Amino acid sequence: MRRRRGAWPRAVHIPGNAVALVGCLPGFAAVTALALCAHGVDRSVTAARNTHALAARVAAPHTAPKPAVVPRTVWAGPDAAAGKQPPPRYDDSVVAVFVHHTDTPNAYRCEDVPRIIRDLYAGQTGARDFDDIGYNFLVDRCGTIYEGRAGGVDRPVTGAHTVGFNHRSTGVAAIGTFTAGAEVPRVMTDAIAALSAWKLGTSDTDPRAKVRLVSSNSLSRFAAGTSATLPTLAGHGDGYMTRCPGAALTARLPEIRALAARLQGRS
Repeated sequence: MRRRRGAWPRAVHIPGNAVALVGCLPGFAAVTALALCAHGVDRSVTAARNTHALAARVAAPHTAPKPAVVPRTVWAGPDAAAGKQPPPRYDDSVVAVFVHHTDTPNAYRCEDVPRIIRDLYAGQTGARDFDDIGYNFLVDRCGTIYEGRAGGVDRPVTGAHTVGFNHRSTGVAAIGTFTAGAEVPRVMTDAIAALSAWKLGTSDTDPRAKVRLVSSNSLSRFAAGTSATLPTLAGHGDGYMTRCPGAALTARLPEIRALAARLQGRS
């Protein structure tokens, strides 16, 4: 079939925004217009991609590397290992950290920590009738982090560490007693900061900020149902009537918050 003079072959595809312009231009002028239009489209696509990439970088969350965590199996005795406690419960995310101390002797050997955690587990699940150890994590004076409550360290496990504020938070216990005048090892506070930066980074939460949490228990500092504004990285005493984690460790919380923020890449 003969094509009409000036008609385009059907195999040629013309960008939609170029059709009107090309229809008015013959020969070489039309080809030149097509090239200009195509160039303009390419530049628009590139600009859009660059804008999208920039927006993605701006919106990127502040995260921190996961520190080494000794698994529960290292310290768990027969009862904990058998998983006699009920199945773990989970929240949607972790937006707060509560720091505790275990109120146990400080002069321990770090190789004895698995036994110490077993004793804490036995005390909490025995006389206190907990379903598992309440703390999500424990940190010893050598800076080693241990998994506490069952359910998976990477997941937002609901703990039993701060009455009224166990939801959407994680509980970190410093092994020892850190009342006024006690030495708080630097490696311990560094480990708490690293752990907090990682867990809070999963929700892009600034460790130096404030967070609104709803109290679930009137035995806390706030009546059940009250929306309380608390430090994102708080001491146990911020949510419950207690001197935990001790005056010495409480005094180190600003330093821990600042280091956790730096580990998340915040200025």
